[in-house]
Amino acid sequence: MPVRISRPATVLAAHKITTAEIADDIRAHHPDHPRLGAILRVLDNCGVRTRHFTQPLTADTISGTAPIGERTARAFADGLAMAEQAARRVLDEQNLQPGDITGLITTHATGWSVPNLDVHLVHRLGLNPNIRRTALTTTACAGGAHALIRATEQALLHPGSRVLVVAAEVLSTSYNHADTKIEHMIYKALFGDSAAATTVSSDPIGPGLQVDADGLFEYALPDSLTYYAGRIDSDGLHFDSTKQASGGAKQVMPAVVDWLADRRVDVPVIHPGSRPIILDTATALGLTETDARHSLDTLTTEGNLGGVSVLRVLERTHDEPPADGAQALMVAYGPGFTVSALHGTWAS
Repeated sequence: MPVRISRPATVLAAHKITTAEIADDIRAHHPDHPRLGAILRVLDNCGVRTRHFTQPLTADTISGTAPIGERTARAFADGLAMAEQAARRVLDEQNLQPGDITGLITTHATGWSVPNLDVHLVHRLGLNPNIRRTALTTTACAGGAHALIRATEQALLHPGSRVLVVAAEVLSTSYNHADTKIEHMIYKALFGDSAAATTVSSDPIGPGLQVDADGLFEYALPDSLTYYAGRIDSDGLHFDSTKQASGGAKQVMPAVVDWLADRRVDVPVIHPGSRPIILDTATALGLTETDARHSLDTLTTEGNLGGVSVLRVLERTHDEPPADGAQALMVAYGPGFTVSALHGTWAS
């Protein structure tokens, strides 16, 4: 029997930052950068107009020189606050009590903490002490889809369970003027902060994506360890990538298409990692920009939200619900270059 992923609830961080503001900040901090003109042109064309940060752009933990301990503590505290808010919103919208939740899957890669989101949320939400927990801490941009895979497996293994999935990322913590390569400058404009939550259950509440065990897919691209990678030093958290990373979606989509076999895709829920990533994925599926509009709109107005992204795109899909029986594919990419995907049927 398939399980259903309910409508997610997304919380965007408090401070809306425009690309023009980020361009001005880069000009101010790097007036003599030899590629400043090229950087500003790329920022203008990256496809992101606005994004949300948990702190003002001028905060010492964003564009300042706060030490790593202060940066990571601020990022985790902000991520936890958004995660709690998103989780409470889902429980309220679905008329659920904390005791109704039997499982908790969290994903958070941008604020180091032990214990992590899962244990903090058990206490903050008043969840059952014996709840089944899984904390994903390094899946990053693939985190939302990967968490849904693990939640689906848990719901299938334990019929009648209701699994809460919570993703939170404070990607602004990697906004660091010690990073001066052009790819780092792009990430300053690409990333945003947010959290989202949803539930997965064989006892569904409302419309959503129905998935069974055959609709789960994971893939790690061979020899891709350096494509996307995180790094920590005395300046803070950094996000690095290689030239090969920009073509990663094209490289892995043949494996996704082979897995899909004769299953069609009417509704794409694509991680908005960048405009090329969205369009390369849609093209491989035989779909158009219009089909991928929810991913493109998310990128434009909110940026790349890391592991939260696909949950946000799924929420937008609920706002313009597909027809009953439409076939949907959720796909997200993570470091080095990995794929986490779910295929299922829309149930209205």
